[in-house]
Amino acid sequence: MDDKSEMIFGVRAVIEAIQAGKEIDKILVKKDIQSDLSKELFAALKGTLIPVQRVPVERINRVTRKNHQGVIAFISSVTYQKAEDLVPFLFEQGRNPLFVMLDGITDVRNFGAIARTCECGAVDAILIPARGSVSVNADAMKTSAGALHTLPVCREQNLRTTLQYLKNSGFRIVAATEKGDYNYTEADYTGPLCIIMGAEDTGVSYDNLALCDEWVKIPMLGSIESLNVSVAAGILIYEAVKQRNND
Repeated sequence: MDDKSEMIFGVRAVIEAIQAGKEIDKILVKKDIQSDLSKELFAALKGTLIPVQRVPVERINRVTRKNHQGVIAFISSVTYQKAEDLVPFLFEQGRNPLFVMLDGITDVRNFGAIARTCECGAVDAILIPARGSVSVNADAMKTSAGALHTLPVCREQNLRTTLQYLKNSGFRIVAATEKGDYNYTEADYTGPLCIIMGAEDTGVSYDNLALCDEWVKIPMLGSIESLNVSVAAGILIYEAVKQRNND
Protein backbone atom coordinates (compact mmCIF):
# COMPACT_ATOMS: atom_id res chain seq x y z
CA MET A 1 0.00 0.00 0.00
CA ASP A 2 1.02 3.61 -0.50
CA ASP A 3 1.52 4.32 3.20
CA LYS A 4 4.16 1.56 3.46
CA SER A 5 6.47 3.25 0.95
CA GLU A 6 9.03 5.93 1.68
CA MET A 7 7.54 9.28 0.70
CA ILE A 8 8.69 12.83 -0.04
CA PHE A 9 6.27 15.70 0.62
CA GLY A 10 6.13 19.17 -0.83
CA VAL A 11 6.77 20.59 -4.30
CA ARG A 12 10.32 21.83 -3.74
CA ALA A 13 11.41 18.61 -2.02
CA VAL A 14 10.00 16.51 -4.86
CA ILE A 15 11.71 18.68 -7.49
CA GLU A 16 15.01 18.25 -5.67
CA ALA A 17 14.49 14.47 -5.51
CA ILE A 18 13.89 14.33 -9.28
CA GLN A 19 16.94 16.48 -9.99
CA ALA A 20 19.06 14.34 -7.66
CA GLY A 21 18.09 11.25 -9.68
CA LYS A 22 16.22 9.48 -6.88
CA GLU A 23 14.32 6.40 -8.04
CA ILE A 24 10.70 7.54 -7.85
CA ASP A 25 7.87 5.06 -8.30
CA LYS A 26 5.08 7.58 -8.83
CA ILE A 27 3.96 11.07 -7.89
CA LEU A 28 0.52 12.14 -6.69
CA VAL A 29 -0.38 15.72 -7.62
CA LYS A 30 -3.45 17.64 -6.50
CA LYS A 31 -5.81 17.97 -9.47
CA ASP A 32 -6.12 21.74 -9.46
CA ILE A 33 -2.56 22.62 -8.48
CA GLN A 34 -1.48 25.96 -9.92
CA SER A 35 1.69 27.73 -8.93
CA ASP A 36 5.03 28.76 -10.38
CA LEU A 37 6.63 25.99 -8.35
CA SER A 38 4.25 23.38 -9.78
CA LYS A 39 5.25 24.51 -13.30
CA GLU A 40 8.84 23.94 -12.27
CA LEU A 41 7.86 20.45 -11.08
CA PHE A 42 6.31 19.52 -14.42
CA ALA A 43 9.34 20.90 -16.24
CA ALA A 44 11.58 18.68 -14.10
CA LEU A 45 9.41 15.66 -14.95
CA LYS A 46 9.79 16.11 -18.70
CA GLY A 47 11.80 13.29 -20.24
CA THR A 48 11.44 11.03 -17.18
CA LEU A 49 9.46 7.79 -16.91
CA ILE A 50 7.93 8.77 -13.57
CA PRO A 51 4.15 8.20 -13.57
CA VAL A 52 2.15 11.22 -12.37
CA GLN A 53 -1.40 10.83 -11.08
CA ARG A 54 -3.63 13.90 -10.73
CA VAL A 55 -5.91 13.19 -7.78
CA PRO A 56 -8.35 15.00 -5.48
CA VAL A 57 -6.64 16.59 -2.47
CA GLU A 58 -8.64 14.22 -0.24
CA ARG A 59 -6.66 11.29 -1.65
CA ILE A 60 -3.41 12.95 -0.64
CA ASN A 61 -4.80 13.88 2.78
CA ARG A 62 -5.59 10.22 3.39
CA VAL A 63 -1.92 9.38 2.83
CA THR A 64 -0.46 12.04 5.12
CA ARG A 65 -1.41 14.86 7.46
CA LYS A 66 1.88 16.65 6.82
CA ASN A 67 2.17 19.86 4.79
CA HIS A 68 2.32 18.21 1.38
CA GLN A 69 1.51 21.31 -0.74
CA GLY A 70 -0.49 19.07 -3.03
CA VAL A 71 2.40 16.80 -4.03
CA ILE A 72 3.71 13.46 -2.75
CA ALA A 73 6.43 11.32 -4.34
CA PHE A 74 6.76 7.62 -3.53
CA ILE A 75 10.34 6.38 -3.55
CA SER A 76 10.89 3.04 -5.26
CA SER A 77 12.31 0.11 -3.32
CA VAL A 78 14.51 -0.83 -6.29
CA THR A 79 16.63 0.81 -8.96
CA TYR A 80 14.87 0.35 -12.28
CA GLN A 81 16.83 -0.74 -15.33
CA LYS A 82 16.26 -0.60 -19.10
CA ALA A 83 16.06 -3.63 -21.37
CA GLU A 84 18.25 -1.95 -24.00
CA ASP A 85 21.04 -1.68 -21.41
CA LEU A 86 20.57 -5.16 -19.95
CA VAL A 87 20.32 -7.18 -23.19
CA PRO A 88 23.82 -6.35 -24.54
CA PHE A 89 25.31 -7.01 -21.10
CA LEU A 90 23.69 -10.46 -20.89
CA PHE A 91 24.85 -11.39 -24.40
CA GLU A 92 28.37 -10.20 -23.60
CA GLN A 93 28.32 -12.50 -20.56
CA GLY A 94 27.47 -15.43 -22.82
CA ARG A 95 24.00 -15.77 -21.31
CA ASN A 96 20.84 -17.14 -22.93
CA PRO A 97 18.46 -14.46 -21.63
CA LEU A 98 15.03 -15.20 -20.21
CA PHE A 99 12.70 -12.27 -19.50
CA VAL A 100 9.15 -12.06 -18.15
CA MET A 101 7.05 -9.07 -19.26
CA LEU A 102 3.95 -8.04 -17.30
CA ASP A 103 1.30 -6.25 -19.37
CA GLY A 104 -1.27 -4.38 -17.27
CA ILE A 105 -0.72 -6.28 -14.03
CA THR A 106 -1.50 -4.00 -11.08
CA ASP A 107 -1.78 -6.32 -8.07
CA VAL A 108 1.40 -6.01 -6.00
CA ARG A 109 1.02 -9.42 -4.38
CA ASN A 110 0.74 -11.15 -7.73
CA PHE A 111 3.79 -9.16 -8.86
CA GLY A 112 5.75 -10.18 -5.79
CA ALA A 113 4.80 -13.83 -6.24
CA ILE A 114 5.83 -13.74 -9.92
CA ALA A 115 9.14 -12.12 -8.95
CA ARG A 116 9.78 -14.90 -6.44
CA THR A 117 9.19 -17.56 -9.10
CA CYS A 118 11.37 -15.63 -11.57
CA GLU A 119 14.25 -15.59 -9.11
CA CYS A 120 13.86 -19.31 -8.40
CA GLY A 121 13.79 -20.03 -12.15
CA ALA A 122 16.87 -17.87 -12.91
CA VAL A 123 14.87 -15.38 -15.00
CA ASP A 124 17.15 -12.50 -15.96
CA ALA A 125 14.65 -9.63 -15.59
CA ILE A 126 11.01 -8.62 -15.19
CA LEU A 127 9.78 -5.94 -17.61
CA ILE A 128 6.91 -3.60 -16.69
CA PRO A 129 5.44 -0.49 -18.34
CA ALA A 130 6.05 2.90 -16.76
CA ARG A 131 2.32 3.63 -16.62
CA GLY A 132 -0.74 1.55 -15.83
CA SER A 133 1.28 -1.05 -13.98
CA VAL A 134 2.24 -2.40 -10.62
CA SER A 135 4.77 -0.59 -8.39
CA VAL A 136 7.71 -2.10 -6.57
CA ASN A 137 6.53 -1.15 -3.10
CA ALA A 138 6.85 -2.70 0.36
CA ASP A 139 4.05 -5.23 -0.22
CA ALA A 140 5.65 -6.41 -3.45
CA MET A 141 9.04 -6.71 -1.75
CA LYS A 142 7.54 -8.75 1.09
CA THR A 143 5.59 -11.10 -1.20
CA SER A 144 8.69 -11.65 -3.35
CA ALA A 145 10.52 -13.08 -0.30
CA GLY A 146 13.52 -10.90 -1.10
CA ALA A 147 13.65 -11.73 -4.82
CA LEU A 148 13.16 -8.08 -5.80
CA HIS A 149 16.35 -7.16 -3.97
CA THR A 150 18.36 -9.02 -6.61
CA LEU A 151 16.12 -9.54 -9.67
CA PRO A 152 16.43 -6.69 -12.22
CA VAL A 153 13.17 -4.84 -12.94
CA CYS A 154 13.08 -2.89 -16.20
CA ARG A 155 10.57 -0.04 -16.37
CA GLU A 156 9.81 0.66 -20.03
CA GLN A 157 8.19 3.68 -21.65
CA ASN A 158 6.40 1.57 -24.26
CA LEU A 159 6.09 -2.23 -24.15
CA ARG A 160 5.46 -2.48 -27.89
CA THR A 161 8.71 -0.66 -28.63
CA THR A 162 10.52 -2.89 -26.13
CA LEU A 163 9.08 -6.04 -27.71
CA GLN A 164 10.25 -4.88 -31.13
CA TYR A 165 13.72 -4.22 -29.71
CA LEU A 166 13.82 -7.71 -28.19
CA LYS A 167 12.72 -9.31 -31.48
CA ASN A 168 15.42 -7.37 -33.33
CA SER A 169 17.90 -8.65 -30.75
CA GLY A 170 17.00 -12.28 -31.47
CA PHE A 171 14.45 -12.92 -28.73
CA ARG A 172 11.45 -15.18 -29.23
CA ILE A 173 8.27 -13.71 -27.73
CA VAL A 174 5.74 -16.11 -26.21
CA ALA A 175 2.37 -14.81 -24.94
CA ALA A 176 0.13 -16.61 -22.50
CA THR A 177 -3.42 -16.06 -23.72
CA GLU A 178 -6.75 -17.86 -23.81
CA LYS A 179 -6.60 -17.14 -27.57
CA GLY A 180 -3.54 -19.41 -27.75
CA ASP A 181 -3.04 -21.59 -30.81
CA TYR A 182 -1.87 -24.60 -28.78
CA ASN A 183 -0.90 -25.73 -25.30
CA TYR A 184 2.05 -24.06 -23.58
CA THR A 185 4.17 -27.24 -23.66
CA GLU A 186 4.30 -27.14 -27.47
CA ALA A 187 6.10 -23.78 -27.69
CA ASP A 188 9.85 -23.32 -28.08
CA TYR A 189 11.43 -21.75 -24.97
CA THR A 190 15.06 -22.72 -25.62
CA GLY A 191 16.69 -19.57 -27.06
CA PRO A 192 16.64 -15.93 -25.93
CA LEU A 193 13.06 -15.60 -24.72
CA CYS A 194 10.51 -13.17 -23.35
CA ILE A 195 7.33 -14.60 -21.81
CA ILE A 196 4.54 -12.02 -21.68
CA MET A 197 1.70 -12.29 -19.16
CA GLY A 198 -1.41 -10.10 -19.13
CA ALA A 199 -3.87 -9.06 -16.45
CA GLU A 200 -6.42 -11.72 -15.47
CA ASP A 201 -9.38 -9.66 -16.69
CA THR A 202 -8.03 -8.17 -19.93
CA GLY A 203 -5.10 -10.40 -20.88
CA VAL A 204 -2.18 -9.30 -23.06
CA SER A 205 -3.12 -6.24 -25.11
CA TYR A 206 -3.80 -6.81 -28.81
CA ASP A 207 -0.97 -4.47 -29.87
CA ASN A 208 1.50 -6.58 -27.92
CA LEU A 209 -0.01 -9.89 -29.02
CA ALA A 210 0.52 -8.81 -32.62
CA LEU A 211 4.30 -8.80 -32.03
CA CYS A 212 4.47 -12.22 -30.37
CA ASP A 213 5.94 -15.24 -32.12
CA GLU A 214 3.71 -17.73 -30.33
CA TRP A 215 0.40 -17.58 -28.48
CA VAL A 216 0.03 -20.38 -25.96
CA LYS A 217 -2.68 -21.46 -23.57
CA ILE A 218 -2.81 -23.42 -20.34
CA PRO A 219 -5.55 -26.10 -20.40
CA MET A 220 -8.52 -25.25 -18.16
CA LEU A 221 -10.17 -28.54 -17.17
CA GLY A 222 -12.46 -27.29 -14.41
CA SER A 223 -15.32 -24.80 -14.36
CA ILE A 224 -13.21 -21.69 -13.58
CA GLU A 225 -12.06 -19.96 -16.75
CA SER A 226 -8.56 -18.82 -15.73
CA LEU A 227 -5.71 -19.29 -13.29
CA ASN A 228 -4.31 -16.66 -10.99
CA VAL A 229 -1.70 -14.83 -13.09
CA SER A 230 1.15 -15.63 -10.72
CA VAL A 231 0.35 -19.35 -10.96
CA ALA A 232 0.08 -19.14 -14.76
CA ALA A 233 3.42 -17.33 -14.92
CA GLY A 234 5.00 -20.04 -12.78
CA ILE A 235 3.78 -22.76 -15.12
CA LEU A 236 5.30 -21.09 -18.20
CA ILE A 237 8.53 -20.12 -16.43
CA TYR A 238 9.13 -23.69 -15.33
CA GLU A 239 8.32 -25.06 -18.78
CA ALA A 240 11.10 -22.75 -19.99
CA VAL A 241 13.40 -23.99 -17.20
CA LYS A 242 12.66 -27.60 -18.20
CA GLN A 243 13.35 -27.07 -21.91
CA ARG A 244 16.43 -24.90 -21.41
CA ASN A 245 18.02 -27.36 -19.00
CA ASN A 246 17.37 -30.38 -21.22
CA ASP A 247 19.31 -29.05 -24.21
